[in-house]
Amino acid sequence: MEIDIYEEEQQIYDEAVSRISEIKSGALLNFDEYETLTKEYGRILKQLRRITRITDRTVRGLHENNLDLTDKVHYDALTGIYNRRFMEDNLKRIIKTLSRSSGSELSVLMIDIDFFKKYNDTYGHSEGDTCLKAVARSITESLLRPDDFAARYGGEEFVVILPNTDESGALVMANKILANIQFKNILHEKNEATSCITVSIGVTTSEVKRGQEGSAYIKQADEALYVSKQNGRNRYTFIELKGEEL
Repeated sequence: MEIDIYEEEQQIYDEAVSRISEIKSGALLNFDEYETLTKEYGRILKQLRRITRITDRTVRGLHENNLDLTDKVHYDALTGIYNRRFMEDNLKRIIKTLSRSSGSELSVLMIDIDFFKKYNDTYGHSEGDTCLKAVARSITESLLRPDDFAARYGGEEFVVILPNTDESGALVMANKILANIQFKNILHEKNEATSCITVSIGVTTSEVKRGQEGSAYIKQADEALYVSKQNGRNRYTFIELKGEEL
């Protein structure tokens, strides 16, 4: 039967304590026996050190894996950009931070790929996935400031969050995204706006006030996106987020 290493260590320790007690009571010190106990204890210590090193490596590995999994929770599996959950959580933090400074503005863009269902029906879902990745890359490449970020909202919809950005800056960004995606020149023969992949964008901006909800920005940007679609797609529409809509 295999003896647990900690049980074996305890046995050696108990034996050593017993011998010390006997010696104190007058028994002769047996150096051979003492040497044997010392060697056995040294062997156990080496095994314990080895187990400790293995345990430390395992704990470090689990910690690193946990950090990696935590990080991946924030990203969309297909496109590699932030997902909706991260966007909503981070938008809440951004609004809270900006609301502490008077006059701070926030802009939000809702982006939708034009006639994407027709693209999937024509070229297949594999090409559709490739298209989504390319559009996501074009959007993120359009962002230059570290605080700006894009997220996949769902399906073929994306959101861009622009802290400390007024209407003028938001419209510059919308134009840039439109141009960068069209520059990819991804063939889309069923696009009624043009012969390549395009997007429609809804833009909203507001001075951030205490108690504002991120959902108000998303809703207003989505309404502006709807207007862009109604007016022919491959364009942006701006609708200011006013007090009564907060």
